Amino acid sequence: MLRESPLLSRRWVRIAPHFVDTLLLTSAVSLAVLSAQYPFARPWLTAKLIGLLVYILCGMAALRRGRTRRQRIFFFVLALLSFFYIVGAAWWRTPWSFLALAAS
Repeated sequence: MLRESPLLSRRWVRIAPHFVDTLLLTSAVSLAVLSAQYPFARPWLTAKLIGLLVYILCGMAALRRGRTRRQRIFFFVLALLSFFYIVGAAWWRTPWSFLALAAS
């Protein structure tokens, strides 16, 4: 997208992000049900789910909704940061994510 690749006009490239987002949300709900750890009962899981929604929204803005190149880069960076936040929240099982390292 940032290099304005001709691949962006291919159908599978336009469909793939929707498939990935659906797979991520489905797996999040499935894992919560299977492990009996539900959002709003476990703060770290709630934070992780909210982070996933932020990731999806920022990804949408980066790939399609951003009007200018600068906006798309901004939302791409936010999507990456939210991804790393999700990983940190899952790793340390705290909504503080990587900030938990600074506190300890």
